[in-house]
Amino acid sequence: MARILIVDDSPSQLLGMKRVIEKLGHEPLTAEDGAAGVEVARRELPDLILMDVVMPNLNGFQATRAITKDPLTAHIPVVLVTTKDQETDKVWGMRQGAKAYIVKPFNEAQLTQVVNELLGPKAG
Repeated sequence: MARILIVDDSPSQLLGMKRVIEKLGHEPLTAEDGAAGVEVARRELPDLILMDVVMPNLNGFQATRAITKDPLTAHIPVVLVTTKDQETDKVWGMRQGAKAYIVKPFNEAQLTQVVNELLGPKAG
């Protein structure tokens, strides 16, 4: 079982992703904005992070950059899960250190596939 941090300011999106993560047998952790996400990532050192982009305080691009540039958390894969669907957004997100980019509304199969690919055989 992996510990997966979900960072999103939308309660419905948090709940939806949390359900998928629990269904996969993993433990969800949550944070409601980018700044809290960075804090929880440093404190809990999750196995994977699902990160929204459009959030108050620190947006997902900024939070992803903070997490992937910090030696303490740089090993944690970050997946951006966002409504920002432009190619330039995807390119920018990947340049911030994200390992994958999922456009909302996400579908369960796509989220499951990305989580399984990034966690690899150690999950479960």
